[in-house]
Amino acid sequence: MSNQFGIQRRQSVQVMIGGIAVGGDAPIRVQSMTNTDTADIDSTVTQCAELARAGSELVRITVNNESAAEAVPRIRDRLAAMGTPVPLIGDFHFNGHRLLADYPACAEALAKYRINPGNVGRGEKRDTQFATMIEIACRYDRPVRIGVNWGSLDPELIARMMDDNARAEHPKLAEEVMREAMVESAVGSAVRAEELGLGRDHIILSCKMSGVQDLIAVYRMLAARTDHALHLGLTEAGMGSKGIVASTAALAVILQEGISDTIRVSLTPAPGESRTREVVVAQEILQTMGMRSFAPMVTACPGCGRTTSTLFQELAEDIQGYLRDQMPVWRETYPGVETLQVAVMGCVVNGPGESKHANIGISLPGTGEQPSAPVYIDGEKATTLKGANISEQFKAMVNNYISERFSAQ
Repeated sequence: MSNQFGIQRRQSVQVMIGGIAVGGDAPIRVQSMTNTDTADIDSTVTQCAELARAGSELVRITVNNESAAEAVPRIRDRLAAMGTPVPLIGDFHFNGHRLLADYPACAEALAKYRINPGNVGRGEKRDTQFATMIEIACRYDRPVRIGVNWGSLDPELIARMMDDNARAEHPKLAEEVMREAMVESAVGSAVRAEELGLGRDHIILSCKMSGVQDLIAVYRMLAARTDHALHLGLTEAGMGSKGIVASTAALAVILQEGISDTIRVSLTPAPGESRTREVVVAQEILQTMGMRSFAPMVTACPGCGRTTSTLFQELAEDIQGYLRDQMPVWRETYPGVETLQVAVMGCVVNGPGESKHANIGISLPGTGEQPSAPVYIDGEKATTLKGANISEQFKAMVNNYISERFSAQ
C-alpha cells in the first residue's frame, strides 16, 4: 500500500479500537492524551471532547487510582450523550492489574489498555501482574498497547543485556544495547501476551524515546522484527518550537519509511495553552507529507521588504484560523473539504502564481499601496477585492467555493 508520492506503507496486522481501525490498510491515526485529573469528570469530559473535535481519533486518559477507575464509565457515558463517542484508552502503570480486576465497569468502558512492561511489577510479581492485565483484556475483548518507554525500561532486562554485552568478544556501545533492550521488551512482551491468549490483532507496540536518532533507530529495528501494529511518538518532546521541531524531525523520517499506524505528538503545553495543539501538529505532519488530509491547507509567503504592512500577516492568520474553526461543521456537511488548497500571498512577486496553483487564492499588492487584491479560483482570476474588509469578502468567497464544490450530492 502506497500513497500518491510512492511511500510504501509497512504491512501490519489490523487492530480495531472501539470501531476505529488501526494498522493494515487503515489510515495512520492521530491520538492524544488528556492532562486532567481523571477523577475530575467534568474537566476530563470537556478536554476529551475538545481533543475529539480537534481531530483526535483516540484519546488516552490516566487511570492511576480508584477514583479515576470509578470515573471512567461516567466519562464514557457523558461523551456518548454529547455525541462524542471517541474511544478511550486507559493508561496504566504500577497498579493496573488491581484496578482492572477491582473495577470491571472501568475495564469494560475502556476501548484499549496501555501497559508499560517496565512498570507492571518486579520479579515474580511482574509476570503475574502482566498476566492479570492480559487475561482481563481477553475477557473483555479489548486490544492492548504494550508501550515501552526508555525512562521506565525494565531494570532487570537492561542489566542482564548490559552484562551479556560486557562479556561479549566485541561489546556494543551502551546506547546500542539500550535500543536493543527497548525492542526486546516490546517484542518479548507481545510474545508473552499471545501465549496468554491475546490475538495479534489485539496488540499494538510502541518504543518511546526522547532522542530523535534513538527513536529512528529503534523503530527501524522494531519494524524489522514484527508485523504488529505500531504506535509512534517522540516522548517528552518538550515545549513550543523545540517540541514541534524534534517531533517532526523524528516522525517525518520514520513515516517516510512507511513505519507507523498511529501517532501522537507529545508536546508540553504552555500554562493555559489548549491541549489540542498536539493534535493540530500531528495532523499537519501527516498532511504536509501527503499521507492524510484533515483541514484546508493555507499557503502563505514569509513576507519580505515588499510586505512590511501587517495586512498580509493578519489576513493569513485570520483565514487559517477560520478554516480550522469551521472544520467540525464542514467535515460533516462537505465531504472532501479537507483537501481544499488556499493561498494567502503578500505581494505581486509570487502571489499570483501561488494563487493560481491553489483552489482559491488571494494576492495582496505589497507595501505602500491601497489594498487591492486579485482573487484566483481554479487558476483563473475571478475578481479584485478592495477596501477595509478584504478578509470578510475573501472568507465569503471561500464559503461559496466550498458550498459549490464539496456539497454532498
